[in-house]
Amino acid sequence: MMFSSLSLSRRNLLGSAAATACGLTLAGSATLAFAAELPESQGKVDMADVLQAGPLPEMALGDEKAKVTIVEYMSMTCPHCAHFHTTTFDAIKQKYVDSGKVRFIVREFPFDPVATAAFMLARTNPSNTKELAAPQQYFAMVSMLFKQQRAWAAPADGNVRNALLQASKIAGFTQESFEATLTNQKLLDDVNATMKRGADKFGVNSTPTFLINGNRYSGDMSVETMSALIDSML
Repeated sequence: MMFSSLSLSRRNLLGSAAATACGLTLAGSATLAFAAELPESQGKVDMADVLQAGPLPEMALGDEKAKVTIVEYMSMTCPHCAHFHTTTFDAIKQKYVDSGKVRFIVREFPFDPVATAAFMLARTNPSNTKELAAPQQYFAMVSMLFKQQRAWAAPADGNVRNALLQASKIAGFTQESFEATLTNQKLLDDVNATMKRGADKFGVNSTPTFLINGNRYSGDMSVETMSALIDSML
């Protein structure tokens, strides 16, 4: 999914079905899976700069001293991101993250108000909307939303707001905490700032984009492709 300039506020966040549908193409066959060979680096990045603290606490899994660090910029309404997280991520986590070989960091890069709202919900503790979610809560929410992406991002009746509310209730949100989260201006600003930093400083313009040990890669990756890439850096 390619990036275009987007300015969001509480007024247009989930403001209309047309805006929130965002022309998504969510067909199951719409993926950008690489072949098994190593993907080509699309540019260099300074990992010391990449790993500096941003506007939101880092959502990371794995050993801080791991030999390989992966930073993924993703959008919750991107079908390619959903495909990666439902077919590749868990296997990579088990093989490399849990074994201490890889540190995996997720950062927000929403392309539309629906994706922004989904990220805000993932970032919020549903039991206390004044608190940010812990990493375990965040990754569980992201996983659930990706698995159900079609249902809430492009519902048959076009009511995206209600569909996202129903999905969020699975994670413990109520109508009140849902509304409180989506009217949290500071959180909205921080999510937008995370996206802007990725675009301005690290050349992110599509999702998913992976910054891996100083190289930038764009597009969905299979388990085999990402494994081969990680193995080449160990």
